[in-house]
Amino acid sequence: MTYSRKNKGVCSLSTEVSLTEDGVIESIAVVGGCNGNLKGVCSLLQGLRAEDAVSRLKGLTCGSKPTSCPDQIALALEEAMAQANA
Repeated sequence: MTYSRKNKGVCSLSTEVSLTEDGVIESIAVVGGCNGNLKGVCSLLQGLRAEDAVSRLKGLTCGSKPTSCPDQIALALEEAMAQANA
């Protein structure tokens, strides 16, 4: 299942996540933002259970912003999991 979310409050524009039926991250792609860093983060998340990734990323901030690209990835994963369970 693939889910796309428009990011808010960060430099990146959107996040697309692809999960297996049992909630494992197949792939994540972030459009915009710090390209090299986000490619690295997305690569490290591949193969993790989505709920484990959320617990590591949710609430991270970027400078004085109340969110970050990793936090936006966590939100996209949460929304994807909710949609899959609906």
